[in-house]
Amino acid sequence: MIRHIARTTLILGSLLAAAAGWAADTTFNLSLKDHKFTPAELTIPANTKVKLVVKNLDATPAEFESDDFKAEKVIPPGKEATLFIGPLKPGKYEFHDEYHEAVSKTYLIAK
Repeated sequence: MIRHIARTTLILGSLLAAAAGWAADTTFNLSLKDHKFTPAELTIPANTKVKLVVKNLDATPAEFESDDFKAEKVIPPGKEATLFIGPLKPGKYEFHDEYHEAVSKTYLIAK
């Protein structure tokens, strides 16, 4: 019985460590300053669900939006928002700040 408990604990610990590693490896950061995203193009792994953290460094609200991968999130000034994207097929996907679309158009590249 003790061996079974020890084996189960070892397996659960391995699974938790793998899950923690997965989360760290699939988190990407964007910042928005002067109504422009940095980086201007963001590459993510294709066919993988990713966590996207968007920081709004502007003094006005922003609305992260993409018709290509169906995402929308208002981000107050000086705050950040988390979105989960994908999994996406390989390709190039446009996103922007809905409030300043002309200057904020940016691309997500899934490879």
